[in-house]
Amino acid sequence: MEKVKLPIKVDPVRCALKRLDYQGAFAAALMPRLAESTQGIHGDIDVSLSFGTDAQGLRVMSGQARAQVTLQCQRCNELFDTAIESEFTYTPLREDAEAPDLPEAYDTFEVDEFGEISLVQIIEDELILNLPLVPAHENEQCAEGKYDLSFGDIPATEERPNPFAILEELKRK
Repeated sequence: MEKVKLPIKVDPVRCALKRLDYQGAFAAALMPRLAESTQGIHGDIDVSLSFGTDAQGLRVMSGQARAQVTLQCQRCNELFDTAIESEFTYTPLREDAEAPDLPEAYDTFEVDEFGEISLVQIIEDELILNLPLVPAHENEQCAEGKYDLSFGDIPATEERPNPFAILEELKRK
């Protein structure tokens, strides 16, 4: 399947009314902050987007993004390749509008004065947020992973009585 270049900016309300679906890619050169946060981006960023309206009548953009990046292992300082994936759901919000009661899974984004959003910026933010806090190889692949071992059994702690159990008894009386 051929990778299609996605638009940089879209009008989310118009796309939601038309129930548009986008599947394509962004060039890695469009995401300098992601490149700075990693040791490099391999290939294009694959993106799948769906616009629509939910049961509450809110305009919604949901999608997935995937990028192959190189990170530096924090145990052995070697570079390794990994895939960063993100799933997200957004609803547009104008600058002067108040946020309505939104479902917990929805994030909001502000549209510009023309009612458009920057897809590149949103996808880049999502991928940066999904980078691991402490990048590290798997133990089997890491030169320092062999030292990340524990020996013996952890002793079981004895059950101590709850100090507030006396208060519970007084409450029942």
